[in-house]
Amino acid sequence: MTNKLKRFVVERDIPGIGAMSIVELCGASRASNQAIEDMGPTIQWQHTYVADDKTFCIYLADSADSIRRHAEMAGLPANKVTEVTQIIDPLTANN
Repeated sequence: MTNKLKRFVVERDIPGIGAMSIVELCGASRASNQAIEDMGPTIQWQHTYVADDKTFCIYLADSADSIRRHAEMAGLPANKVTEVTQIIDPLTANN
């Protein structure tokens, strides 16, 4: 039985990443995809925001430990892993 997946924000400190081209970013994406394939259904990468010297990655995973294991396998830092407990948006005001 697979545990329910939770949403996480993974903050990565990567100097210069904000100035990298899409071609340069492909390597990190490939490494992440390969680690996810190797780990199986316990983790899913949704998307990443790239800004200055950081990335903010949104993942679904069964635990923060899975996020850290993925980062290690992909050769990426995981400087801060935070579970998302709620999501709000403009429509939240209508509740």
